[in-house]
Amino acid sequence: MHPNLSRLIFAGVGLALAVQAQAATVTGNITATLTLIASCQVNGGSGSSGLNFGALNFGTQDALFVNASGQVLGGGGGAMSILCSSGTVPTVKVRAGAHDSQSAGGTRALYDGVANYVPYDFYTDAGHSTVLAIDGTITLPTSTGVAQTVNLYGLAKGKAGLPAGVYTDTVAVELSF
Repeated sequence: MHPNLSRLIFAGVGLALAVQAQAATVTGNITATLTLIASCQVNGGSGSSGLNFGALNFGTQDALFVNASGQVLGGGGGAMSILCSSGTVPTVKVRAGAHDSQSAGGTRALYDGVANYVPYDFYTDAGHSTVLAIDGTITLPTSTGVAQTVNLYGLAKGKAGLPAGVYTDTVAVELSF
């Protein structure tokens, strides 16, 4: 072998060994974090205000009706639906309406915008035997992360002298969890 070639090979091997000796490895960790806060959805919607808890529609009645019943329905035509984080205890509080105590025969009233009122009440059963008072609460079982149904019913009571028209009310609702 040629002496200069041998020197070059030995120099190359020596350089390769020197480069390998300078290589190093460093190890460590990455920390990942996610913070979840308790939350709820009402009829599929979320937020902290302005949620649609549903509608109570007594239908179309003649002005001489005796009683008209209805159920609070959420979006999609089913009963009100509450979906909360697992482990929470949802409580629905049905607050004051715009025309409470304006007509004998019910704690709440529907108003025609002129001077006429139709009394009504909320009930927690379809048979209308358990009245839900103003600021009354419905406490649901501890949530498992599955939507829970809230059945809330209404019964309006007719009275003499009601003119034809559209009668409405707006009732505030609060959800705690």
